[in-house]
Amino acid sequence: MNESEWQVGLDDAQRTAVEHGADPLVIAAGAGTGKTRVLTARVARLLEGGVPPERILLLTFTRRAAAAMTERAAAQCGDPSAAGRLWSGTFHAVAHRIVAEHTHHLGLEEFSVLDADDVIDLLDLMRAEHGLVGTEHRLPTTMTLADIGSRAVNTGVPTRSVMAEQFPWALEHADAINALLRAYAARKRERGLLDFDDLLLYWRALLADPEVGQRLRARWDWVLVDEYQDVNQIQVDIVRGLRPDGTGLTVVGDDAQAIYGFRGASAGHLSDLARSLPTSTMVRLERNFRSTQEILDLANVARPGELALRLRADRDVERGRPQLHHCQNADDEARGVAEAVLAAHTEGVPLREQAVLMRTGTHSAQLEIELRVRDIPFVKYGGIGYLETAHVRDLLAAFRVATNPADEVAWYRLLTRHRSIGKATARTIAPMLAGGVTDALDTAVAAAPKNARTRLEATLRALADAEQADRVADVVEACHEAVQPLVRQHYADWSRRVVDIERLAEAAARQPDLRSFVAEQTIDPASVAADWAKKPHLDEDYLILSTIHSAKGLEWDVVHLLRACDGALPSDMALTSEAGLAEEQRLFYVALTRARDRLHVHVPARLPTHPTSFNARHVLTKPSRFLSPEAVALMTTRYAADASSSGAAPAPGSPSAPRVTVDTMDHLFA
Repeated sequence: MNESEWQVGLDDAQRTAVEHGADPLVIAAGAGTGKTRVLTARVARLLEGGVPPERILLLTFTRRAAAAMTERAAAQCGDPSAAGRLWSGTFHAVAHRIVAEHTHHLGLEEFSVLDADDVIDLLDLMRAEHGLVGTEHRLPTTMTLADIGSRAVNTGVPTRSVMAEQFPWALEHADAINALLRAYAARKRERGLLDFDDLLLYWRALLADPEVGQRLRARWDWVLVDEYQDVNQIQVDIVRGLRPDGTGLTVVGDDAQAIYGFRGASAGHLSDLARSLPTSTMVRLERNFRSTQEILDLANVARPGELALRLRADRDVERGRPQLHHCQNADDEARGVAEAVLAAHTEGVPLREQAVLMRTGTHSAQLEIELRVRDIPFVKYGGIGYLETAHVRDLLAAFRVATNPADEVAWYRLLTRHRSIGKATARTIAPMLAGGVTDALDTAVAAAPKNARTRLEATLRALADAEQADRVADVVEACHEAVQPLVRQHYADWSRRVVDIERLAEAAARQPDLRSFVAEQTIDPASVAADWAKKPHLDEDYLILSTIHSAKGLEWDVVHLLRACDGALPSDMALTSEAGLAEEQRLFYVALTRARDRLHVHVPARLPTHPTSFNARHVLTKPSRFLSPEAVALMTTRYAADASSSGAAPAPGSPSAPRVTVDTMDHLFA
């Protein structure tokens, strides 16, 4: 009997998971054990078995992951067209589709989706109304206010408790903050604005409704969820609302890789689900297809979590034990990493197959200087910064006001792109325009400073044309006409940015529904950055620098982990609670399991209190508490003063080998 394409290469545990029936299935998948392949093969098996694609819902945490899995599954079952009929995407993307279908049930007519920066803009518009401005006392930043509100919603913990644990200094203003957050929620409803949390809340509310919820549950027979350890409580409620008894439910995850506690994720989600569904089966994937056994031995010792998966290597290769480098300070660490990167490169490892991981982005400050001095090109992961995509968001804001004039956040953004219009003036004018630009044009222009009126009038007339246009292409053209002069005026590197917005406008003009296009780009900003706003690489090869959070799901031949010392990893900010410390240990585990062949862990003995200041004090450090005696015993230890030796520590008081030759000045004493 010939194997189906989806069956080829599966090991016994993977095959068990793929061929499991309709009872609830929990797949505990360790790092590098092929969970994506298993989930893809399970979808392919369902399709090959005659399940209509429309009856399958696949939920992931990135749109690209969903697209890759559905296309591969459709190809494996021999029906490529099935990919377009499967329900798949991120929680937020699917939530948007569901909410858009049920606007009449939710009391929404038109609505816009707010991204994280839009949330900050709206709170910034409103904070003065609640006395949260001024310089007499320390006040929380708008970003902090947004963080407090979102953490409360995602975790189900009251804001006062969130402040007590994470922002204790803000408790003095708790009444004003809570009043602002209540008003913020009301303003969103009034203006037809939904942030990412709202999309999930509205989907959960629809599932809780007896009639609508029943229809939504009947839509899918099979629900598959990737990275289940990363879901928050609202997403847990959605999954349980979709499959109350677990029939047709499959979740995949690893409790040791739950590193998004600040978003409400929990390492206990997998075990909790298995315990709550008596008919569930748990399949453990422990065969690792990525790393050497020497690296996995270290990872197994460092691994936290209730599931206690023990990874074993599929590859029978030996690349040496992980290296533990004791450095004198951050500069010494930077030199050591740069030298090791170049040494691996001369041995044939491309720079792109090497990565430097860190707990937080500031930890690579000295290394970045060293890399520039040595002419080593690098790219820093963690997403393209706000300023890199700001012009893209300017054009999206114009699209938003054209499709939903009540979106005062988008108006606020466009207004502040005009010279001489600051935040205070924008707060005054934005509500005027929220009723429609055509009727409010003259009033809004009159309210602007004199030297801003000409440019503002031109912008508003173009947006009025967009408001009146019927064809998507005409709306896009008018919005582009409004925004392009602002980009030229607002950004020093406008020549690069106008090309980006032209490309975005061309793509938008081809869309049948501009509102859906804007929502899609807002919900998945990574695709916007990748498609429209990335800087071209000027070298065909480059080293990867990444925070551990951004490295999750990725892998490299050689990995360097910076600053494996207490205060950095674990972060001193996480030491106030057991939960915070546990998440730091999971971050450490994620970092170790990114390496395929070689792993270098660096421990500087002294670190500056400020990464770039010449006047910064230095503090003594101690190795990370995660480097237990059992872990260190599995590593080869090297010291900066004796890096070429067998690894023994230098004798106390022995001088370091000189790096710089100092003139003895003997010629003065002849």
